[in-house]
Amino acid sequence: MENSSTIKPNSKPPEQHSDITFSLYQSEKQKALSGVIARIRESLDIDTIFKITVTEVRQLLKTDRVSVFRFYPELGWEGEFIYEDVDEAWSAALATKLRDRCFAAEFAGLYQEGRIHAIADIYQADISDCHIQILEKFQVRANIVAPLMKGKNLWGLLCIHQCTHSRQWEESEIEFVQLIAAHLGVALQQADYLEQVKIKSTQLAQAKAREKAAEWQKTIAITVEKIRQTLDIDIIFRTSTAEIRQLLNADRVAIYRFNADWSGEFVFESVGEGWISLINEQSQQAELKENVSECSVKELTESPVMDTYLQDTEGGNFARGEIYRICHNIYDYGFTDCYLKVLESYQAKAYVIIAIYHGQKLWGLLAVYQNTGSRDWQEDEVYLLTQISTQLGVALQQAELLQQMQHQAAAISKAAERQRALANTVEKIRQSLDINAIFKTTTQEVRRLLEVERVAIYRFYPDWSGEFVADSIVDDWTPIAKPQPIIERVLLQETQAGKYPRNEIFVPISQGDKLWGLLVAYQNSQPRYWQDEEINLLAQVGIQLGVALQQAEALKQVQMQAEQLAKAAERERKSAEREKALALTVEKIRQSLDLNTIFVTSTQEVQRLLEVDQVTIYRFRPDWSGEFVAESAAPGWTSVRKLLYVITNEYLQATQGGDFAKGEIFVVKDIYHNQDAHQYISLSQMMEARSYMIVPIFQSDKLWGLLAAYHNTAARDWQEDEVDLLVQIGSQLGVGLQQAELLERTQRQKEELRQTLKELQQTQSQLIQSEKMAGLGQLVAGIAHEINNPISFIFGNITYLTEYTEDVLKLLCMYQKSYPKPKAEIRELSAKLDIDFIADDLPKMLTSMTLGADRISQLVLSLRTFARLDEADMKPVNLHEGMESTLLILQHRLQANSKSQAIEVIKEYGNLPLVACYAAQMNQVFMNILNNAIDALENAVAHGKITEQPKIWIRTEVTEENTIQIRIADNGCGIPDNVRSHIFDPFFTTKQPGQGTGLGLFISYQIVVDKHGGQLKCVSELGKGCEIWIEIPS
Repeated sequence: MENSSTIKPNSKPPEQHSDITFSLYQSEKQKALSGVIARIRESLDIDTIFKITVTEVRQLLKTDRVSVFRFYPELGWEGEFIYEDVDEAWSAALATKLRDRCFAAEFAGLYQEGRIHAIADIYQADISDCHIQILEKFQVRANIVAPLMKGKNLWGLLCIHQCTHSRQWEESEIEFVQLIAAHLGVALQQADYLEQVKIKSTQLAQAKAREKAAEWQKTIAITVEKIRQTLDIDIIFRTSTAEIRQLLNADRVAIYRFNADWSGEFVFESVGEGWISLINEQSQQAELKENVSECSVKELTESPVMDTYLQDTEGGNFARGEIYRICHNIYDYGFTDCYLKVLESYQAKAYVIIAIYHGQKLWGLLAVYQNTGSRDWQEDEVYLLTQISTQLGVALQQAELLQQMQHQAAAISKAAERQRALANTVEKIRQSLDINAIFKTTTQEVRRLLEVERVAIYRFYPDWSGEFVADSIVDDWTPIAKPQPIIERVLLQETQAGKYPRNEIFVPISQGDKLWGLLVAYQNSQPRYWQDEEINLLAQVGIQLGVALQQAEALKQVQMQAEQLAKAAERERKSAEREKALALTVEKIRQSLDLNTIFVTSTQEVQRLLEVDQVTIYRFRPDWSGEFVAESAAPGWTSVRKLLYVITNEYLQATQGGDFAKGEIFVVKDIYHNQDAHQYISLSQMMEARSYMIVPIFQSDKLWGLLAAYHNTAARDWQEDEVDLLVQIGSQLGVGLQQAELLERTQRQKEELRQTLKELQQTQSQLIQSEKMAGLGQLVAGIAHEINNPISFIFGNITYLTEYTEDVLKLLCMYQKSYPKPKAEIRELSAKLDIDFIADDLPKMLTSMTLGADRISQLVLSLRTFARLDEADMKPVNLHEGMESTLLILQHRLQANSKSQAIEVIKEYGNLPLVACYAAQMNQVFMNILNNAIDALENAVAHGKITEQPKIWIRTEVTEENTIQIRIADNGCGIPDNVRSHIFDPFFTTKQPGQGTGLGLFISYQIVVDKHGGQLKCVSELGKGCEIWIEIPS
């Protein structure tokens, strides 16, 4: 203090004065100890704690070096100095690794018991030479070493080094070091515990998230596995509804199927005990299947009910790609009265409706009802339902495919059976199916049986002319079954073979119900009257020839059918293989949520299945240009991604995807013989493609891109099953895109949760800061109380001391006057003590002590006013007193020092009434704002940004609105707009790391605005200082 004085070397104060000085010294030391301990407790950062401790302990004990030495447990008693504060005259020990061979024997047990070791002179102490050598290495002459215990383990040492000379350590200094070491040990335990808590908290949160996700995935997998265990759609639906109702603990789960005219009905349901059955209800009320009324139970439009009915809209939004609808409470969505009446009749209070798609077509709906009351449907519950709905759609496709395959197998089996029956019949009728051989055998056998000269077979043409195609004659007769003119007998043409001529018999040969020709027997040598049995015989042979013709024709047809069936069987085999491969490909797509993996897998599998030269995936950009994002090409073909990175097609851009946007597919057998492919021919030629298929890829109901398969070597006649396969892969790619989008949305939600956690951590930091300020208030009040008692004693006795001193000096003066010539020994002692100096200096010293005691009393009063622990509730107080106490506490920062000029405080106090407020909190606001103003002025002076006297203005007044306004301004550099808009944000600071928490103005804002219902704002212009306005109700 500027008013204190020192005792010169040649003077000796009285004994009473020495005791007072020692008491003040002890008081200052106790105050310093309390300050160091408080700063240790204020921080949870062990690094900051050690740095502050070594610096302040060295300053307080006035030693040459204070350091922290840490042991490494895995290396025995080896360690290194990790923190240090050392006078610049001595070498640093920081980061020096050290192993004392004598340590274990001499000191390990001592320090492990928590005992402190002080040495006044290393050369007089009872320590080993090896230990002295180590101390000499660091220039140590005297030291105090205190163990740092983390729990029961010796963690390290707190070392106090005196290097200049030996030093007799005082008991209070040793106790001081021991207390500091003990508090550092507590800080080590707290830091270790805090780290463990953070790790356990993180592990617990992660474990809970993983456990919940695993449970749902396991549930989905079990349900899907049950669906896949059968191809019977009835069993699948029955199992699914029961499983879903049990999993979600719902009251009803139903499956609704659309008819071709978009009417529909509930086909399956699982309903809890005590609730009515929708299946039974609709069987009793046929009008419920019509689905033509807004009041239908199947009406699923959003609130308010705006769109028309499912039948009129052919499935509504569900047919346009919508996946689900959620209703948490039917009374909160503005449904019409009649619709509510229907829902109430079905006892529903909340529901979730999920679309079931059969391929690209809306097949029906999966409905989950909660009847007991409203329900807040969770995202993972909806996700479960969408997954099961997707599997039901797949099951429908598989069931339909199985049915198709069964029908085809039945048709093939029936055809084969017919072939076998026909073959057996033909085998029974004739041993040969060669029609020429049959004709030859027949004519020969008939001629022989009838004993005629000629038997011939005549075939009609469509115009009923004809020719002989076979004959058998006896010798000497001319054959007629040779190349000959076509016979046009008027009788046959006009009568259509209606009579038999004489000496010959004509019997019809009918192929089925059609007259094919004639079997003719001639008797050339003489007339002959034919017997009935002869005629019957010839007729029977004619019938057999008809049968033979039918068999031959049937054989021809069977051979053609067999050939067609063989081709169909081959196509079915390939189709089955492709369906199996398709299922595997779809499974691979579903196993991954990474789009690149999905694209690569899809292109490779499609190329392999279709045996094509190239398969690509093309993605549209927002402007409907596009790019190839994936491809699989056979060896020898150029990569289109390298050839054409970005493609601009005027037709696709102008039409925003052309017919692809409508779901159309594009199949080209040969680009040179297809008029519809003219807009793509240049691109096809560039890609070396000759034939291709292109199908659209939809993400929900939006055209995302195209999947294309190219055959480059030649034209190709694409089969229907090949087109279907490509379409199904395109559909699955759309599902993969939706799943990837869902993953992205989930990750985004995860990021939002992470941000929320961060905000919670910020709130926690604010609470910690509040606790610190409360602790600071208690500390300040405690210090004020402890100082007040001794200073009251000093202040109360110093008056008497002054009077006694004056009396003694008067008496001494009288003695000198009475005995101007004292004895020699009195003169010697008087000269030695310099009585004249004492008589002159002692009153001055007492005056200085009086001023110092008065200053301390004022400081104690200010500290008590600032803390105001007895005023935790809102009470009327004098705000000027709080401001004055704050200024007094900050007086040391306002005065000039080696680093900054003195700061002038200009007070313009208005006439304020007593204001009802939280006094201690308002003092904290004054402290935060004044500290910031002083920081700003010191920074401006240090950087030469202001040349005038730094000033702070404090103005108070009662406003016209009867509020109390306090304005604190400075003439610093001001605050930029981009910084000013954030100064009341938590953790926002422009100070260097470690110099500020960024919580001061944030907490001040909460105190003024939230606690007092006031306003806190900043007015600043860059280069013209800053002014903080505080306004609270009076």
